[in-house]
Amino acid sequence: MNSVEAPAKPWHLRGNWAPVVDELETGELRVEGEIPSDLNGTYIRTGPNPASGHSVHWFFGDGMLHGIRLENGKARWHRSRYVQTRGLGEDPLASGNLGKLDYSKANTHIVSHAGKILALNEGGWPYAIDQELATKGVENYGGKLTTAMTAHPKVCPETGELMAFSYASYQAPFVHYIRVGADGQLKQLEAIDIPQKVMMHDFAITRNYVIFLDLPVVFDFALAAKGFPYEFRPASGARLGVMPREGSNADVRWFEIEPCAIFHTVNAHESDGKIVMTASRMGSWSADDFADVGYLWRWTIDLESGTVREEQVDDRPGDFGRVNDKVVGLDARYGYLMEMAGEGEPEAPTYGHALLKYDLHSGNCTPHFLGERVHGGEPTFVQTGEGEDDGYVMTFVHDEESDRSHFVILDAKDFDGPPVATIHLEERVPYGAHGNWIPLA
Repeated sequence: MNSVEAPAKPWHLRGNWAPVVDELETGELRVEGEIPSDLNGTYIRTGPNPASGHSVHWFFGDGMLHGIRLENGKARWHRSRYVQTRGLGEDPLASGNLGKLDYSKANTHIVSHAGKILALNEGGWPYAIDQELATKGVENYGGKLTTAMTAHPKVCPETGELMAFSYASYQAPFVHYIRVGADGQLKQLEAIDIPQKVMMHDFAITRNYVIFLDLPVVFDFALAAKGFPYEFRPASGARLGVMPREGSNADVRWFEIEPCAIFHTVNAHESDGKIVMTASRMGSWSADDFADVGYLWRWTIDLESGTVREEQVDDRPGDFGRVNDKVVGLDARYGYLMEMAGEGEPEAPTYGHALLKYDLHSGNCTPHFLGERVHGGEPTFVQTGEGEDDGYVMTFVHDEESDRSHFVILDAKDFDGPPVATIHLEERVPYGAHGNWIPLA
């Protein structure tokens, strides 16, 4: 009798990508080193974690929050909680609920604005949560938000406004610009014309402008049956769209660039009539082949001449870039990225063994090596002093050899030095997406 081998599980259901189905909690965690006494708050990260144990693609997993509470030099708890979305446990493709705004998986990012903590996914409305990781419900700004909202809104450090967009519409107009005041009220919902539906995961802001990324990761519904309905088609061209922050569709100026894919911008700012944007650029992209990874690039948009200069900043692969929240849209000197592994792996994305601190003015990079078998996560900067890099960088990491997860805190000014503190976790924390530090009220 011939035996038949069971098909291998897809990458997002294997190893440390595999979901941890149960909600877990551990108190008074073991700490190596010393937690700074000026860190009092909760680090909350979300990521895809299918409650059923299975999903057709990583992007469709249910949002699970992992939180670390730091208080008075102690690691009070680590806990994991599902965002209690309307579609929790559902396959959005099989259920027919893909695109319904209240069925967001809330599995991509955590952002705090106007007194609310939002768990975000670009396919629907945000879900409000609290510092205990409890779900409060959908946030649609009193019914005024009639589109989805990106998982990567930007909060202006000078005005307190939140700028965002949606690309979730399946018919024209494919993009909408969203502006929310510092008071938490929706101020603007503006349709933006682009010729076709593309994946627009992130964008950038400056003091006076927003920058849209119209890149050739193109929607094709026929691909949905294979698990993910987007494909890189460079012949479609690539553009950056610059619009005043209170502008309209008629004000958008489009600047052609070389075809590429960008999942995450690092920052943008204005300088002498130009806009300078940094982001992780991939030469191509595939939903099921991860050999292409991002590298830090700089685009300089000359608003007078209408030209764009494109240049690679470094040849180290890196993504998930962040800056100090107090210099978003301004001339930030320092950026923090997660290293991506080598040229990537064809079968699965590979988070690297280091975190990277860039001097965005000079291009110099200082790596923090995590360990030969340790893989990192998105670096989040928390400012505690006056200087731009006076503070700490924190993230979850995973040791593949021991199959244990840790939470590391680095001194941003001594970035390549040993961690200030390493918090040892009892539970495995799967590789996830994005998170943020929420100070205790």
